[in-house]
Parts: sequence; structure tokens; C-alpha cells
Amino acid sequence: MVRFASRVFYFVCVGTLVFSTLVFAGDTIKVGVVDTYSGGAAVFGIDMLAGFKMGVNEINAKGGVLGKKIEFVTRDEKFKPELALAMAKELVMKEGVDILMGTISSGSALAISEYVKKEKIPFFVTYAKSEKISGEKGHRYVFTMGENTSMAGRAAAAALAKKPYTKYWIAGDDYEFGHAMTDSVWNHLKALNPKVQLLGKTFWKVGESDYIPYITQIMAAKPDVLIMGSAGSGVIGFQKAAKATGFSQKVLIYQHTAIELAVLSSLGLEGPEGVAGTASYMFYYPLTPENKAFVDEYKKIYNRYPTMPSFYGYTTAQFIAKAFQKAGKVDREKFIDSLEGMVLETSAVGRLELRACDHQLLLPTFYGVTKKVPEYKDFLIGTDIITIPPKDGVPSCEEIQKARAKAK
Repeated sequence: MVRFASRVFYFVCVGTLVFSTLVFAGDTIKVGVVDTYSGGAAVFGIDMLAGFKMGVNEINAKGGVLGKKIEFVTRDEKFKPELALAMAKELVMKEGVDILMGTISSGSALAISEYVKKEKIPFFVTYAKSEKISGEKGHRYVFTMGENTSMAGRAAAAALAKKPYTKYWIAGDDYEFGHAMTDSVWNHLKALNPKVQLLGKTFWKVGESDYIPYITQIMAAKPDVLIMGSAGSGVIGFQKAAKATGFSQKVLIYQHTAIELAVLSSLGLEGPEGVAGTASYMFYYPLTPENKAFVDEYKKIYNRYPTMPSFYGYTTAQFIAKAFQKAGKVDREKFIDSLEGMVLETSAVGRLELRACDHQLLLPTFYGVTKKVPEYKDFLIGTDIITIPPKDGVPSCEEIQKARAKAK
């Protein structure tokens, strides 16, 4: 808790200092970051900002982009879409930012996306997972820099379809991500294995703290697998309750991000073993020279390992710099033209393409189960890793076009 509080204090101070310099900034590229920096999901926003700041500092140390330094200013939207939208408008109208980025919340991301579509401002979605962002509600001015529910769902379904499980239950937070995540897993799983059965569904309000009644109900149905749709503190709270009740020993739990370091470090060694999860970045796998170099530098700066949002923040900074360099000037439309189809070769997970048809970053998805290992004494990690390549996890461009046409 002390370490978490210190992260919040540090980055609030950083954001305040940057804000004060932006007012008087001259020849800069301004980025407005709207994200969650307080509450149960704050760790994701804080780590994303840490990765982005690291990338920006590297770029600026080399002279910046087109002779300009990249500056950023932050706003805490407290996981509230209406507040996120108001802050995005403030950053554009009062601060004159060239780019917007964030958020953890899918609701916030969708709200800001509608706004930037009208105002023609580039917006990088750095952690929100709804497939609608780059799918049916996607457009020219929004880019998704992390995996979405469709990608995670397809990957989880591919792994679960090979297991001998037939009886499933769905549960999670009653909001956009909870439903989108569980629907994606279940719909793709049914297509791969028609023998599976859905015994029931349970959804609770976001912020729920007492999971025992829900676990009792689910245990009574005796499913083989529980497909979970929770995020942030919801993942952590449910896993603690699942271990305390013995539920995690009786039923396989699948939760996207359950093998993600931001979740595992919060749970520590008290987290349940054998929980299945998916992630698109892990600091220890694959341990390529590029990934090791990224991990070593991040740990040198922050004295902790990078998480999935850390990687997304860092990667976003790289894409921003490369696109402006290719565009040749600070021009929003040329910047977007440069981003479409852009490939980053120096990533910690290999070649990354920002697909032109939907502005979705094509990331691999890793499926694994939690386990204690001797190498890491403070938290569990994901083991028995299965890698699902981007081409097997992402909707086709034809599917994207159909979804957008249907939504009009």
C-alpha cells in the first residue's frame, strides 16, 4: 500500500510539474494524457504513464522529433467516463494539445473517441479493452495500442477449446468490459467446441467487495470453468475470495490479465495458483534481447518490473515519434497517414504493426496459468505459456468493415 501510494504521489507531482511547463512551452509537441490515477484501477494508469515517460525521455534525449521536444500533461478521470470526456475537452480547448491518449476505462475511451472524431484529434487508447473502440465504433482518429476483448477472447477460446471442459459459467462486472470480455470468450469457444454448455451467468455492480454470495451460487452449479469479466481491483478482489473459499481449487477460473504483473504483484504470494489468464506483454517471456534491455532500463529507472500497461505506454511514445518523423511536420492529418500500417521493428515482443484498416496494434496474446516459482519471491507468474500470434487473435479487416457498416 505504501509503495502504491508513493507511485500515485510521484506521478501526480510529475503531471503537475509538466503542466506548469506546458503553459510556457515554446517549440513542443503536446500530449494530453487522460487516465485513472486514483482508486482500485490506478496501478494500471500509473504504470502506463511510467512507460510513456520513459519513452518520451529517451526520444527527447536524442533531440526530440523534428527539432521539437515531446511534453505531456495528465488528468485523473477517476474511472468515470463523464469526467474523462470533460478533461479531454479541457486539454484540447485550454491546453492546445496535439494528441490525446488514455484510458483504462472502455466507457471513457468510447466517450473521448466520439469527441475526437468530431474535432479531428488523434487519440491513442492505451489500455481500454472494448473491441468496439477499433471495431464498430472505430474511425480515422482513434488508435488502439493494447489488445482488445476480441483478441483476448479468441486467444482464450483457442486454448480452452483444447481442454476437456464442457460446463461453463460466466460472471463479472456489469459494465462494458465485463460483458464484452465474457461474450468474446464464449462466442469464440462455442464456434471451436460445439459441445460446451453454459450453465448460467452472474454479473455484479462495479466496485463490488463481497463476492462470497456469488461464489456460493456458482459453486452450487458445479461448472468446470468460470469465464470472468472483471478488471482492476475486481480481478484482485475476486481472486482473493476464490482462494479463501476454496473455489479456485475446484473450478478453473479464466480472467483476462490474471497472469499480468500489475495484478500478480498486487496479490503477492497470497494469490491463488492455477488461475488461467491472458496478456499481451510479460517482462519474463519471451526473454529476447530487446525485451531484456527494456526490462533492465525500466527497472533501473523505477526499481520494479514493467507491466503490460508500462509496455503499452512506452510503445505509444515510439509510434508517436516515428510517425511525426515520417510526416515531416506537426500536422495531424499527415501524422495519421504516417501511422496507418506503420511497423515498429524494435519492440520487446518483436515486430508490431499498427493495422491500417482499423488502427489496431497487432499484438501476440499469451495464455498461461498462475504458479509460484523460486525465481520470484514476491509474486506468482504465468506458466505453461501458449502464444497465440496476432493473425489468429485479431478480427479480419472484412469483419471490421461489416461491424462498422452494421453500426451506421
